[in-house]
Amino acid sequence: MTIILDVRDLTKKFGGLTAVNNVTIGIEERSISAIIGPNGAGKTTLFNLLTGIYKPDSGTMLFNGRSLIGLRPDQVNAAGMARTFQSIRLFPGMTVLENVMVGMHSRLNISLPATLLRTPGFQIQEKKVKQKASDLLRFVGLAGKGDEVSRNLPYGDQRRIEIARALASDPKLILLDEPTAGMNPQESAAAMGLFRRVRDELGITVVLIEHDMKVVMGISEHITVLDYGQKIAEGTPADIRANPRVIEAYLGRRAAGTTEQEVSAEVEL
Repeated sequence: MTIILDVRDLTKKFGGLTAVNNVTIGIEERSISAIIGPNGAGKTTLFNLLTGIYKPDSGTMLFNGRSLIGLRPDQVNAAGMARTFQSIRLFPGMTVLENVMVGMHSRLNISLPATLLRTPGFQIQEKKVKQKASDLLRFVGLAGKGDEVSRNLPYGDQRRIEIARALASDPKLILLDEPTAGMNPQESAAAMGLFRRVRDELGITVVLIEHDMKVVMGISEHITVLDYGQKIAEGTPADIRANPRVIEAYLGRRAAGTTEQEVSAEVEL
């Protein structure tokens, strides 16, 4: 077992609010893991800490043995960690292909003069970038849509563009923040298949924040549960289904004696 992401005692405060409180998580290489919890549990804040958007107040974050503390988002990306966001963040006026090409910026080595003069070296690299972007669009199920303006695609397809763009940076680990939000059941099922292919065919470790418990329980090998910034449980889907602290976090103290079958029926855990 190789731990690719090792987070220990991570804490982040915003004034009097402790958004992430002494959280420790270990993510195995080439695994599919989920981080779940009620709204306000600190899940996206954790992703923002991992990717350099926020700086932690204390704790350590090691990715492939390298500390992430103090790295900017572009440096985290260059180190091999990519992410998508809870709200779609495409360049709406750019084509689908151009959006994916943007994701390769951390892997390119093209000078400004070469770009302006469109030197032979620039043209060769540009051709490779376009081909890779096309290959990724085919991988995520958007073959033939590269020339369409991204804002004109359906919501589910725009989510796929974001994933293709994240994959364009050749990550070792990808963080997906509510990747199936707003999708219908058929789109969610297709997305689950895509996440498995990302791990199985590309060898990329997948960590997702997700509220759709059918997705979480159907795809995750390991689940971490946060509540009010603290880790309250972790384990396999079976462990999480039966955990009384998880039941309480989702349903309130009245549910402390709720059976596993009743929880499954009510919150689809």
